Amino acid sequence: MSLRYGELPTPGAAWRRTCDVVIVGTGAAGLSVLRPVALAGLRVEVVTRGGLTESATDWAQGGLAAVWDATDTLDSHLDDTLVAGAGLCDPDIVADVVAAAPEAIRDLAALGATFDLASGGDLDLHREGGHSARRIIHAGGDASGHEVERTLTEATAWLARDGVRVNEHTRLVDVLTDGSGAACGVRVLDPDGDVGEILAPAVVLATGGAGQVWSLTTNPAVATGDGIAAALRAGAEVRDIEFTQFHPTLLWIDPADRRPGDRGVLISEAVRGEGAFLRDAAGRRVMRGVHPQEDLAPRDVVSAAMHAHLQRHGLDHLLLDATGFGAEVWERHFPSILRLCRERGVDPVAEPIPVRPGAHYLCGGIAADLDGRTSVPGLYAVGESASTGLHGANRLASNSLTEALISGARCGHLLSAGVGAAGRPVARRWAPLVDASELAGVREAMDAWVGVSRDADGLARAASELEAVTTTSRLSPANLDATSVHTVATAVTVASETRTESRGCHRRSDHPEPDAGWLGRLTLRTSVRGVHLDHVALGDRTDRISA
Repeated sequence: MSLRYGELPTPGAAWRRTCDVVIVGTGAAGLSVLRPVALAGLRVEVVTRGGLTESATDWAQGGLAAVWDATDTLDSHLDDTLVAGAGLCDPDIVADVVAAAPEAIRDLAALGATFDLASGGDLDLHREGGHSARRIIHAGGDASGHEVERTLTEATAWLARDGVRVNEHTRLVDVLTDGSGAACGVRVLDPDGDVGEILAPAVVLATGGAGQVWSLTTNPAVATGDGIAAALRAGAEVRDIEFTQFHPTLLWIDPADRRPGDRGVLISEAVRGEGAFLRDAAGRRVMRGVHPQEDLAPRDVVSAAMHAHLQRHGLDHLLLDATGFGAEVWERHFPSILRLCRERGVDPVAEPIPVRPGAHYLCGGIAADLDGRTSVPGLYAVGESASTGLHGANRLASNSLTEALISGARCGHLLSAGVGAAGRPVARRWAPLVDASELAGVREAMDAWVGVSRDADGLARAASELEAVTTTSRLSPANLDATSVHTVATAVTVASETRTESRGCHRRSDHPEPDAGWLGRLTLRTSVRGVHLDHVALGDRTDRISA
């Protein structure tokens, strides 16, 4: 089954409401959009598939990257981001985000965020992989995302009494479009199992990433790529989707001991920033001689080196050795990681942590500018669901929460100036649902053939298995999960087959070097005429973003 332009089969709408702006997602990006549009007096409907705070933001450990110390510079942060992005970052976007980052941190603090302080009373700045200076701002040691989520949730809670309706446990089914192809609302599945429609001239997708496409991931269960899949069905451009960042250090648990439904435990990059190192059980250092920064090399380099070491020595995991820290460092800087590891039978104070790479961050997504505008008029995308040009071929650590705050707020301010009137939805042809029974098989194919290292034979096998899935017309949360995961998996596989080079976090063992001929972005979109895959030169930064 190929990618389809259209909409999913649903019963008729049991209810319909109208508003000015629909925001789908309640992580840092979505809540940053909400505040300015609500303060402007617009009628807003917020849709979130779990509870209000169930988001990847709430799980984020690493922190927020911003130049803060007098010895650091904006140019240095910009250069580090460009190096990590392996030639595919948009330098103007990077410069914009880097310059805006300190003010975004101040704004968050003004809303009540509490960040960790050093003994002298200044912000306690950490260093993470790919950064040449200490510029990572943390909260609660390794609970930075939770503090961001808490702050934004509390700062917007009162707005629910003033023109904002929050729809929890409500699933996005599709973006609605009018006769001109503009977004004009969303179709949703509510907690009672009824289909509803929310009509609005502005639809903001802040649905996060798609780590659940793979079986081992740092992402929460809600990260199935719903927004990206719905945007593709509505004809929006998606770009850089082949660049999936695999975080080097997820806690590895023997399959025989795994608990069904247990979260993947991320061991933050900051642990290596404090001096932990990767080795195998024989004591061989994994990163020695691989990169000048060794264990603090960019994530794509570390994950690729780990994958190669695992393959070369026939291992199923490696070890992150932080036993030199002592209990006091663990308890002060990494209390959440320490607790999560101990709950799963590993004590990092006394023993190295078993780790291997896992799906972490989708560097690509719905093509959008920093204000959230996409190629479909009326449709906006912010946060991890968007591809703004900041991350390029590989995200620099801790740039994502900063981007979410900046882009979300800019999108909100843009919409607060006025949104016009919604068009009338026009039906698109049916795009079949994938049966929930296929979900495990899709993940197995992605684990085996579209992981850290890829090649033509494996990608062709993955594509064949994805094409052969069973479809259904029955709408259910489980079938929605399978459909979104399958749609994103297919897009990643198609783009990975097309890009015959290794760049950033897209690694082809049959094309192990970067190719200057591929120095550009792959954009993917659907239409009534089929699937369109284009290579866009870096100079064309607009990528047909709508005005």
